[in-house]
Amino acid sequence: MTRKPKDIERQLIEAIKASGMTPCTIARLAGIDRASLSRLLAGGRSLTLPTAAAVAKVLGLELRRVEG
Repeated sequence: MTRKPKDIERQLIEAIKASGMTPCTIARLAGIDRASLSRLLAGGRSLTLPTAAAVAKVLGLELRRVEG
């Protein structure tokens, strides 16, 4: 069963797909398990904040808190 991704997950998924890198490469560069990233892309797993930050860094993105 898939779930609706949160905004940050949706944005990361879009950035991963637009990056031109394979999920395997992104996972390796981020130092995370490839299966975890694959589950995120399939809509079956949430990311922890440290994992999201590691993926964002590989993609040249920055996570920041939005007030409001």
